[in-house]
Amino acid sequence: MRYADAGVDIKEEEKAVRALTSVVKYVRRGIGEPVLTGHYASAVTLLPICDLLVTITTDGVGSKILVAEKMNRFDTVGIDCVAMNVNDLIAVGSEPVAMVDYIAIEKPNKEIMAEIAKGLEEGCKIANITLVGGETATLPDIVRGFDLAGTAIGIAKKDSIITGEKIQPGDVIFGIPSSGIHSNGLTLVRKVLENAGIEYGEEFSRGVSYGEEILKPTRIYIDVLNVLKDFEVKGMVHITGGGLLNFLRLKKLKYLIDNPLKPQKIFRVIQELGNVEEDEMYRTFNMGMGFALVMDKYEGKKLEKSGFLDGRIVGRVEEGEGVYVKDLKISRNL
Repeated sequence: MRYADAGVDIKEEEKAVRALTSVVKYVRRGIGEPVLTGHYASAVTLLPICDLLVTITTDGVGSKILVAEKMNRFDTVGIDCVAMNVNDLIAVGSEPVAMVDYIAIEKPNKEIMAEIAKGLEEGCKIANITLVGGETATLPDIVRGFDLAGTAIGIAKKDSIITGEKIQPGDVIFGIPSSGIHSNGLTLVRKVLENAGIEYGEEFSRGVSYGEEILKPTRIYIDVLNVLKDFEVKGMVHITGGGLLNFLRLKKLKYLIDNPLKPQKIFRVIQELGNVEEDEMYRTFNMGMGFALVMDKYEGKKLEKSGFLDGRIVGRVEEGEGVYVKDLKISRNL
C-alpha cells in the first residue's frame, strides 16, 4: 500500500500548494516585512533598527484525531498540536514564545474540550510558551467530530536564523530519535490497520494497545535550543509530512543516511501489514528520527560525545542531490 492509495497524494498536494502560492504575491513593506519565507517557519522584521525577528508557523494534528476519537482519548492531541508548530520554529533557530489554537467542532462537548486543554497545557509547559488565545468554531455542516490546529510565534536575532545555506559536503547529519509516529502518515496507518482487520484496542505490545502506541504525543525538541548556544549548527530538519524528503528544504546537496536510527516497532509492523515499500516508508514517516541537525564534522562529533542530546551521527552530506538511506534513494516520484 502507498500513502496515495490511502487517500493522501503528496505529489498532488504539492501541486495544489504551488497553485496557491503562485497567486498570493503581495508583500508588506516596513515593519513586518518578511525576511524568510517558504521554510519550516517564516520570519518578519520588527523594526529596521532592531536585530530581532518574529518567526511564525501554523500546523495541525491531522487524522490522528480520528484515532483519538476511536480510543475516546483526547488528552494527548493538544501536545501534538503544540509540537508540530514549535518544532518548525526551532528548525530555523528561533525560540518559541506564544501560540493560539483553532478548534472546529461538529457540536460543543465540554468533556472533550477539557481533555484537549490538558494536552495543550502540557505541550506549552514542555515548550515554555503561552497559549495566549484561540478560536472555537461550531460547524455542523462542515465538520464531523472536530479538528485541531494552531499558529505559533517565536523570536530570533537576525544573525541567528538557520536556513541551511552554510551546509557543505563533508558535514555530518546528527539524528535525534522520535517518540514514534508523531502526527504524520496517520491516514496510511489507519488504512493499513483497517485492511488488516486490526482494532485500535487490540494489544500491540505488552500492555500497550495499537491505539495507545499511535497516540504517543509528538516529541517537542526544545532541548535543541540549548545545543544552539554551544555548538555551530548549519541546518535543521523537522521530519514531518514527506518523511526524509524534508532534507530537501535545505541546500541542494546529497544527504546520505548511512547509519540510520532504528525505527520503532510500530513502523515495521505497519510496513509488514500493508506490504509498504521501504522508500514509501521513508517518504511518509519519520522512521524513528524526528529531528536532525546538519553540522561540521568536528562539531557533530563533539555533540555526540557531550551527551547533550539522545542522538548520534547518522550520515553525512556529499556532492550531488537527493536523500539516500544507505543505497536507497528516497524519491519524490510516487
